[in-house]
Amino acid sequence: MTSTTLDFAVARISHLSLTGDIEWAASAPKLRSNLALLSPDHVDLGKMLVEMDQSHLFEHWPELGVDDEEKQGFFDQIARLNASYPGGLSSYIKNARQLLADSKAGRNPFDGFTPSVPTGENLTFADNDFIKYEEAGIKEAQNAAFVLVAGGLGERLGYNGIKVALPLETCTGTCFLQHYIESILALQDASYRQNEGNCQRDVPLAIMTSDDTHARTLSLLESNSYFGMKPSQVTLLKQEKVACLEDNDARLALDPNNKYRIQTKPHGHGDVHSLLYSSGLLNKWQEAGIKWVLFFQDTNGLLFKAIPAALGVSSMKQYHVNSLAVPRKAKEAIGGITKLTHADGRTMVINVEYNQLNPLLRATINPEGDVNTEAGFSPFPGNINQLILELGPYIEELNITGGAIKEFVNPKYKDASKTSFKSSTRLECMMQDYPKTLPATARVGFTVMDAWLAYAPVKNNPEDAAKVAKGNPYHSATSGEIAIYRANSLILRKAGVIVDDPVPGVFNGQEVEIWPRITWRPKWALTFSDVQGKISGSCSISQQSTLVIKGSNIFLEDLSLDGALVVHSVDVAVVTVGGLIQNKGWILKNVDFRDTSEPEEIRIRGFKINKMEQLEGNYVEPGKYTLRA
Repeated sequence: MTSTTLDFAVARISHLSLTGDIEWAASAPKLRSNLALLSPDHVDLGKMLVEMDQSHLFEHWPELGVDDEEKQGFFDQIARLNASYPGGLSSYIKNARQLLADSKAGRNPFDGFTPSVPTGENLTFADNDFIKYEEAGIKEAQNAAFVLVAGGLGERLGYNGIKVALPLETCTGTCFLQHYIESILALQDASYRQNEGNCQRDVPLAIMTSDDTHARTLSLLESNSYFGMKPSQVTLLKQEKVACLEDNDARLALDPNNKYRIQTKPHGHGDVHSLLYSSGLLNKWQEAGIKWVLFFQDTNGLLFKAIPAALGVSSMKQYHVNSLAVPRKAKEAIGGITKLTHADGRTMVINVEYNQLNPLLRATINPEGDVNTEAGFSPFPGNINQLILELGPYIEELNITGGAIKEFVNPKYKDASKTSFKSSTRLECMMQDYPKTLPATARVGFTVMDAWLAYAPVKNNPEDAAKVAKGNPYHSATSGEIAIYRANSLILRKAGVIVDDPVPGVFNGQEVEIWPRITWRPKWALTFSDVQGKISGSCSISQQSTLVIKGSNIFLEDLSLDGALVVHSVDVAVVTVGGLIQNKGWILKNVDFRDTSEPEEIRIRGFKINKMEQLEGNYVEPGKYTLRA
């Protein structure tokens, strides 16, 4: 700071003192001596911090003229933290104090509540009801918007990129984001056709990013021409982090590497609701005629096989909230969709985490806790964090809450006294806790589908996955890719194709069933009826086979496949594939996850594809074609 500037700052402090405008700063003398450095907005933030008993943040501040840019940077960060939290930073601190007090006292958030099984739909793949719901979902798809929660990196997987850039399967190398966008575009086109061209609109996609993923997500989109989607259809919403807390008094924690910065951590994917609200996007969608908002997470390659039927359920049952779910074993490490009724008459249908559900059941309705029914599953379906909300009631609720979601805190205490933490903590919130604030009149339900069809998340690295107890899902890149082949094989079986049984295999210490490697682009078949319409005659696929379909009008007729077959066609080409096709095919070759000569996306799977021999058909001109060996 120059001598002239310093003289001006000193004069300003003197003026503030004479006018009595800084009496509030008496408890923070080092901040008081630096007030002249700050803008009026930053002074107001300083006053708020002092009034919220955060004077410790300034104890180390030197005199005016030293580290002034860093001090201003501190308040720039405070301004961002204040603006990004509903109600501002003072509300964050107040909420934190209450939740920390509850945690220290051991208060149970479910005290007074009695659990019961809520109302929902249990679907059986390919039966008449399933097909009916799929058809209804396709019709409604043009009235839907999609929200992808993609704030995470792949470090937990052993992958240094953003998770949505990870290939969901290695036959084609299609990444998760490409698959999601192509699925949405296929839904958009199918809905337009089913509605006979009436009221055609582009289906919007919002992506919640973070500081870690925003630039890389944008780069992935731009470098791939948005995977065929119009850039105007896509909105990126960046999530900010929240302040860390150093003790039970909710004193904000300074960054251990920078005394002029607050330590921050992610707030959780529940922030997606406040971001959508504050962005004005929801009102824009409503004005465009959107009726449904579908939320999904970043690495579930099976999800869009379940979306049409689930959206159909929301439409036909008129659910305000529809949680996608899968059957879960009693005490399985996945939350359960539960109806809670309080002694005062309040009710809500929410996800209850598995480590809370079992003791809650034991304490209320069943001394044995969470137990399986005769069908072999818990009566409480497993939550997979995919939501479908009706937009109108959603906006009404967010107009009340501002998008704020019920938070929780999970401090790691040093000892049983619960007086100090091992490390700083923060408040967190979850996307699926949205229903906690809804009125009793809200129509909240669920849709259960088999896990093989709807749920194969990729979230564990090879070492952690190998430690999973036998019989429990690995939720790794290995199991995620194998699950896609299994689902496609079972779908084709249901459509009448003879598909060989899988053989056992072990990759990165994980025991899996190796099915034929079958994959198709979403535009080939979105629904079971689509699959049925693309198959005729007697078709069969051997276990060692690979089938890759890249095109919308490719038909399998009396096909006997024993090897690898890749068919690509433009939309105006009609291709019929049939006869005996036999070759050396593509072989899965084991790869050790410690083998650094292989790319990360291969190592974390434990296998790579050795392309020995294949039959390929590539049709880029309009016309009708036949492909046979």
